[in-house]
Amino acid sequence: MSELPGDLLYTNDHEWLRREDDGSVTIGITGHAATSLGDLVYVELPEVGQDVELGGEMAVVESVKAASDVYAPVAGSVAAVNEELADDPEKINADPYGDGWIVRMKIEGLDESELMSPDAYQQLLDELDD
Repeated sequence: MSELPGDLLYTNDHEWLRREDDGSVTIGITGHAATSLGDLVYVELPEVGQDVELGGEMAVVESVKAASDVYAPVAGSVAAVNEELADDPEKINADPYGDGWIVRMKIEGLDESELMSPDAYQQLLDELDD
């Protein structure tokens, strides 16, 4: 398993979140999720400007194995989507924490109580491997 980026927060549903300097957050799925799904063939992105509730479905990723919902780890409005994923969904497999980001959201605030540090997320992954 590759090393988890230390500047991200993680969810039980295998999404990651990065706080940006402008107060927005960038969201994607973890390397574990991308590996579990296999080669991605399609990503359904939300509309820019769409409001998303905490825990609400914000995107769908489809692989040769399965389709999986991507849930919002925060509430807010979609400020940007990674348009490149429409033509190249494999970016998520190749670089889940970089070029494979899914959405950028404007948020009111960030409640970190439901999110995990890299160490806590690694512990969850270790437990799943047991």
